[in-house]
Amino acid sequence: MKTIFAFICLSLIITLTYGQSTPPYTQQKDSNLVKLDEVVISANAILGSKFQAKNRTGSAYFVAQPELLKFNYTDINRVLRSVPGVTLVEEDGFGLRPNISLRGTSPERSAKITLMEDGVLIAPAPYSAPAAYYFPSVARMQSVEILKGSSQVQYGPFTTGGAINMISSEIPETFSASLLASYGSYNSGELRAKLGGSKERFGYHIEYLNFNSDGFKELDNGGNTGFDKNDLVAKFRINSASKAKVRQVLDLKFQYSDEDSNETYVGLTDQDFEITPFRRYAGSQIDEMVNDHIQAAATYILDFSDYFHITTTAYYNGFSRNWYKLDAVTLNGERRGIASILEDPLGNEAYYNVISGNQNEEGDALSVKANNRKYVSKGIQTKFDYHWNGKNTFHDLEIGARFHFDKEDRFQWVDDYGINNGVMFLTTAGIPGTNANRISDANAFSTYALYKLKYKDLTLTPGLRYENMTLGRIDYGKNDVLRTGNEDLKTRENSVDVWIPGLGFNYNFNQISVFGGVHKGFSPPTSAEGEKPEESVNYELGSRFTYGNFSGEVVGFFNDYSNLLGSDLAATGGTGSLDQFNAGEVNVAGVEVLLNYNLLTNNDKLKLPITFAYTFTHTEFKSSFDSPNDIWGEVNAGDELPYIPKNQFNAIISLEHKAFQLNLSGRYNGGFRTKASKGSIPANELVPSSFVVDFSGKYIINKHFSVNGRIINLFDETYAVSRVPAGLRPGHPFGAYIGISLVY
Repeated sequence: MKTIFAFICLSLIITLTYGQSTPPYTQQKDSNLVKLDEVVISANAILGSKFQAKNRTGSAYFVAQPELLKFNYTDINRVLRSVPGVTLVEEDGFGLRPNISLRGTSPERSAKITLMEDGVLIAPAPYSAPAAYYFPSVARMQSVEILKGSSQVQYGPFTTGGAINMISSEIPETFSASLLASYGSYNSGELRAKLGGSKERFGYHIEYLNFNSDGFKELDNGGNTGFDKNDLVAKFRINSASKAKVRQVLDLKFQYSDEDSNETYVGLTDQDFEITPFRRYAGSQIDEMVNDHIQAAATYILDFSDYFHITTTAYYNGFSRNWYKLDAVTLNGERRGIASILEDPLGNEAYYNVISGNQNEEGDALSVKANNRKYVSKGIQTKFDYHWNGKNTFHDLEIGARFHFDKEDRFQWVDDYGINNGVMFLTTAGIPGTNANRISDANAFSTYALYKLKYKDLTLTPGLRYENMTLGRIDYGKNDVLRTGNEDLKTRENSVDVWIPGLGFNYNFNQISVFGGVHKGFSPPTSAEGEKPEESVNYELGSRFTYGNFSGEVVGFFNDYSNLLGSDLAATGGTGSLDQFNAGEVNVAGVEVLLNYNLLTNNDKLKLPITFAYTFTHTEFKSSFDSPNDIWGEVNAGDELPYIPKNQFNAIISLEHKAFQLNLSGRYNGGFRTKASKGSIPANELVPSSFVVDFSGKYIINKHFSVNGRIINLFDETYAVSRVPAGLRPGHPFGAYIGISLVY
């Protein structure tokens, strides 16, 4: 711990000394300078620009549209891997359901961070069931904002690690239309089409996205292991005349998506992964995720003046999913879960032989669970922003409030199958509602106030957030599929209210700034009566600097958990109950480094920018306990958190010309443990380190037409990404894709 903060202090001293030796600057000469000018950002954004990200009192990162277009990724994991402080645990190789951690939070289904699209909570049920089985398609986003550290009281309910806000394509100021199409390895295709425009008092934007693949895994006896996903968005804007005394804007947004993916929770044993890393066992042949998502949102903006704004958004999100997947194997009346079978195939030899199709079973051997769930998330939120100038000062007051309701409805069953010569056949059809039959819900009210004071080169942002929530659950039981409430009805309720303070600062020197802060971290509990929330106190200290073509950021952080909560998710090898467990006191500390440099400083035709991002994370349990269902194993004080690598770095180098662009990206992900422990990691609990390189290129024929291509995993590195939900899982192998882009 002391070493980390000594490193930060030394870095600050070096950069301060270096910064003081540079000549005075002017805003006109360098748009990257850290001088803080006040910018009013759009209603749906946290940051709105790279300039705002560089001048925030807490650590922040803004992925702009040109960066997204460099590689044209459809995988959010590959987009975020260049952001320091972000940890990613891949699962399917395409980023359909990412597991994202910010500053050491648990990455399980991205359930410990605040996820938003256009400033609206986007997880299926953010309070009652936040596991992100739905994640917006990054391919249709125009920017991605990542906020970490202090001064994030505006965004909740999860405030420990931070927030991610994805900004969808905005309504263009003039008529425009575009088409991007690509095709490549594994019969993978992508189509993006956009159309939009604006008049004086009306604007519109319509966008369609489809991406699909046959998949890179090889199913025993053949079969598709890929997916097909559609996404449609329509936006409409009505606004007052430009000369109106009070400017009014009504934005309407409609979104629909559906997905059919042949995805499974079944991975591979260590031995099978070593021999055939892309194999899929016969027992997973009918596994399939089917889902659809709908969003409707209306945003009303009142601009009384350049200094006074009120923005109100009413929103509705609906998500339905049924993940039909192998759950367990039963032989001679003894049932064993797939995770335990693949973890010890020798001790479960007969069960393994059934999964792998090497042993025939005519009875109810293979249990395939229909994880059928429906989610609703809806609410209304408003924020009031007023800013004014004083002598040598700038003041900004933002006050917001949100009423929110969400629920998760589980109505699940299990079908039993036999298997003959590797082909599964139905033996007993389950009755819907006889496996899980319950509704979890949440009613929440939140409000916050954030005040920004800028005096000369010093900016202070004290803030306070309040969260009040009532979390409930009604369990009808496995025998009451009609939900009459007459049999085995169980209810429970948990109420929480909490104040979340935060304070951030930023001070500008010549071409350098020092920033930092402290805030309270919070994560909601479940509906279990008396269960306490996750709480921590989080600190950060950092510096941003710019000198000519060289710029960067160095940040140290320390999260002091008084009560960390773990979750029983099937996605991480648990039972899927979503119950949380108390992990006690935990410390998470780390360093984030971001460096940017243009190698060709005196060339008017070519640019050669380099970006380097590095993250070091140290975690430590301060108490001992035995985690339920062996999710984290037996935990002892001094152990490290699972799924969090100590070292990660990403480097991007680009050659840019007005007629073409070449990009090379390399990502190193350090090895990490899948059970809590310390010291060397046992082989059966290790996900080894990996280094994966991607390449992309673009040739611009004219302003309307260009050709692009990309290669995923350029050197065809075979690597594991996870041991959960069950068994080792491979990352995306070599894949080449070529496409065209038409713009009008």
